[in-house]
Amino acid sequence: MTVIEETDTSVAEIGTLIRGARQNKGLTQSQLAERLNTSQSAIARIEQGSQNLSVELLTRINRALEADLLSIGAPRASHLRVTGGQQLSGTITVKSSKNGAVALLCASLLNRGRTRLRGVARIVEVDRIVDVLRSIGVEATWSANGKDLDIVPPARLDLSGIDSDAARRTRSIIMFLGPLLNSEATFDLPYAGGCDLGTRTVEPHMIALRPFGLDVVATSGAYHATVDPNRPGDIKVVLTERGDTVTENAIMAAARHPGVTTIRNASPNYMVQDLCFYLELLGVRVDGIGTTTLRVHGRSEIDVDVDYAPSEDPVEAMSLLTAGIVTHSEITVSRVPIEFMEIELATLSEMGLSYTVSEEYAAANGRTRLVDVTVHPSDLRAPIDKIHPMPFPGLNIDNLPFFAVIAASASGHTLIHDWVYDSRAIHLTNLTRLGADVRLLDPHRLDINGPTHWSGAEVSCPPALRPAVVILLAMLAAKGTSVLRGVDIIARGYEQLQERLIELGAQIETFRD
Repeated sequence: MTVIEETDTSVAEIGTLIRGARQNKGLTQSQLAERLNTSQSAIARIEQGSQNLSVELLTRINRALEADLLSIGAPRASHLRVTGGQQLSGTITVKSSKNGAVALLCASLLNRGRTRLRGVARIVEVDRIVDVLRSIGVEATWSANGKDLDIVPPARLDLSGIDSDAARRTRSIIMFLGPLLNSEATFDLPYAGGCDLGTRTVEPHMIALRPFGLDVVATSGAYHATVDPNRPGDIKVVLTERGDTVTENAIMAAARHPGVTTIRNASPNYMVQDLCFYLELLGVRVDGIGTTTLRVHGRSEIDVDVDYAPSEDPVEAMSLLTAGIVTHSEITVSRVPIEFMEIELATLSEMGLSYTVSEEYAAANGRTRLVDVTVHPSDLRAPIDKIHPMPFPGLNIDNLPFFAVIAASASGHTLIHDWVYDSRAIHLTNLTRLGADVRLLDPHRLDINGPTHWSGAEVSCPPALRPAVVILLAMLAAKGTSVLRGVDIIARGYEQLQERLIELGAQIETFRD
């Protein structure tokens, strides 16, 4: 019997695909088990990614779910066929934060006890971090429904056994530096060579962690880290860049440092707040949550069993709201983290969007404020000023690309200034393939003239997550049939996005060559 163990798609990723296809068919685990003549517990293990799959069983699952979950043999890229130009309707719920989940997975290494993360986003990025954790000896077990994750670190991590392939395929491996520097005198981490981790993105991490005695040398294919044990009891860190992951790395280093660490120019963004809330459950006092100055009262030993639910994702919320806006639809997006969406909604209001907001209620973590937002069909106009991102509490850097497709749907000229990234704006010029008038002024600025009479086209998916989703959303607005080729990158940051859009009435078909 041939067993799938070494493919470009991990067993955990296959399990996630199977779970999504089952849920999309409206089947319970027991009902799928009955179709396959197996047990419900076997289906649970498959969906958790804890059971290898034979070719024969995978073929039977494909047949039972009427799906093509994984090609046998050479991998084939996934594509989407979109029949657009139709209004959507209904309610869609924002899932938990991908960026929050990644930080919490890394932070679980600080705790010798059990960490249970509830409602974790089941996306490729999360699965890769879980693979890395398991490879160094961490017990990571999904619940039967595939939503909750129990994490129990071993007494001693086996860093020599790290899954280098999974580590190199995620940007987040650099966030292991902060958790490890208080427990390891020297260690190596695979260098994420497949990602653009240039000097601009790496050096701020080094600046943040050097006060804790960390020295990192980038060798061929790896970061070689050494830690000087001689450091002051109280540490002051001034971040030269108010980055989210940089702040998280500094916070995680401070959590196990037996002293008070003051971090200035810290990011107060949603994933940073999630991390701080989690650390408080571990007994680590954090003053100034939600501000740019944090004081972390570290503990040399942490051994606590805790449950924590990551908050909802404001970037997914913006994605879903955009789907309603550009299709002139009335849809309700529930569980929107309003604190991290206020600038976006104010900007949309300036552009003429009509929307209603429910009363606030608490997220599962008891701290994050949520609302339900209903967007109504609106004739949009270009804003008077340019649209540009800023660190929180400004317009979210990851939400900026969605304003490109919104601006293309509005009357007048809009200037989009993406000053953070050197090439993301270039990917947004793909909107011209669908009829938009988008001019690239330089690598950071776009001039967009609307309104666009969207028309269907075939577009290759750009190698950037948010621009890829922007193209998909534009296709929902475009009359006729569009094809978006090579969409695997979308699964890196979204859980079952196309299936959930289908529930709102979108006509999207997944196919492979």
